[in-house]
Amino acid sequence: MLSRFMSGSIRNLEREYSCTVRLLDDTEYTCTIQRDAKGQYLFDLICHHLNLLEKDYFGIRYVDPDKQRHWLEFTKSIAKQMKSQPPFTMCLRVKFYPPDPAALKEEITRYLVFLQIKRDLYHGRLLCKTSDAAMLAAHILQAEIGDYDPGKHPEGYSSKFQFFPKHSEKLERRIADIHKTELIGQTPETSERNFLQKAQMLETYGVDPHPCKDVSGNPAFLAFTPFGFVVLQGNKRVHFLKWNEVTKLKFEGKTFHIYANQKEIILTYFAPTPEACKHLWKCGVENQAFYKLEKSSQVRTVSSSNLFFKGSRFRYSGRVAKEVMEQSAKIKREPPEIHRAGLVPSRSCPSITHGPRLSSVPRTRRRAVHISIMEGLESLRDSAHSTPVRSVSHGESFMPRSRSQATDASDGTAVISDEAYSPSDSVLPTPVAEHSMELTVSRQINGAPCSIEEEKESEAGTPMRGEGGDFVASAQEGAGGDSALSEVEQVNKFVLSVLRLLLVTIGLLFVLLLLLIILTESDLDIAFLRDIRQTPEFEQFHYEYFCPLRRWFACKLRWVGGLLINK
Repeated sequence: MLSRFMSGSIRNLEREYSCTVRLLDDTEYTCTIQRDAKGQYLFDLICHHLNLLEKDYFGIRYVDPDKQRHWLEFTKSIAKQMKSQPPFTMCLRVKFYPPDPAALKEEITRYLVFLQIKRDLYHGRLLCKTSDAAMLAAHILQAEIGDYDPGKHPEGYSSKFQFFPKHSEKLERRIADIHKTELIGQTPETSERNFLQKAQMLETYGVDPHPCKDVSGNPAFLAFTPFGFVVLQGNKRVHFLKWNEVTKLKFEGKTFHIYANQKEIILTYFAPTPEACKHLWKCGVENQAFYKLEKSSQVRTVSSSNLFFKGSRFRYSGRVAKEVMEQSAKIKREPPEIHRAGLVPSRSCPSITHGPRLSSVPRTRRRAVHISIMEGLESLRDSAHSTPVRSVSHGESFMPRSRSQATDASDGTAVISDEAYSPSDSVLPTPVAEHSMELTVSRQINGAPCSIEEEKESEAGTPMRGEGGDFVASAQEGAGGDSALSEVEQVNKFVLSVLRLLLVTIGLLFVLLLLLIILTESDLDIAFLRDIRQTPEFEQFHYEYFCPLRRWFACKLRWVGGLLINK
């Protein structure tokens, strides 16, 4: 624990830090940043590397030692935001989903959003019915392996790739049929655009779920989409509020409140930890500002509490959606080249890479990530007892969503699937349980790829290799240190809150005292002021302190006035 407290001072001695950012195609961009470099500098480096101009939709995400996800704030120093020691590891992800992704100006932007939605589809964050699922997967096949070729694609070739957390042989055959017959001749750009148009109409498009519980203790997922705030519970969307209906977002500790102007609705949910609740609140503030406001000049600093001396303050820094679209319309350049690579099937382990490579840079390390679904599902089933979210499961039939449903629903309730919405374990911001760690270690020793944990560990920057006993011991020791540190942080926050309240109280008392002195020394003829003036204490204060102080101020004013006249 002492080393954790000393880590800040150790970092301050270093002039440069190594920073690795995993891109949406699972390649890694490594660079060196200065000690005082801000998040905007790193983000601009990545966008320059990708030749990306429509960059306002994207952000950099990192995971702290407590497995809590955060978005890197561009206006603050990177080193001060990171709670871990360098080298730093982060991920480039879509932060604000475009309301109409197929209408994005440049192909490179649509391609990166395509990669993100493909990840959402695989991890269970994007739900769809069977017919839509088959069409989406067929578009992915067409975009990344091209037209069907009997010589290259034998019978059952679609089963070699994994597009969803779980699917049946019937769905695999349907994917292959669509790819063979309906998509012939489509270019990768056309297939990606059609994929985006299809995904955009799904109920859970743009959902980055935050696991919470309602007032009854039932698990739920809160999310912010381009169209508003949604709550997913079981197999239903139980609440939907348009952005113009949301008036305030507040949090205190683990409790999160959403205020709406429609019949004064107040929704209350409970996050797993105070840090998770604060992250949820900050995401809501940023999404509301991005999608609701007309100009970035309208952005205001938001407080998490109704009391000005208590709570957190946060301000969204960046352009809003309307400004981004207006700026995109002004882009005039030759479309940048996109380097795509095909899917990599494997008979021994059905897997899929998360996307092709964009380009090559000397400082970029490339690593294809193969995701083993059967292993991932086993790990989720084993860890279900230690996490509030169940393992991923998609049924054969889901309810579709139309844009009219998303924007015109009066009560916000809609059935989204036949089974409960439960995205993969990688979305959980809570620490991994001990028995889940042991399972991961045993799988790593046996040489099996770690699917669900791989994304979480890559964002956290923690190694998954090594001796099993040492890994578990160090993990348990780190978990103890992190919990102790979180308790210290909570105590510090409480002390700061008390000190802030004390300072405000002293300030108010001082102002009231000055006001009372001015009133008693004035000519106001009020009964209680006459009583105060007649007391011996006031007469002593008046002749010994107030009159000399008044004469001193008058002398100084005359002296300053004389200097001004002489000049």
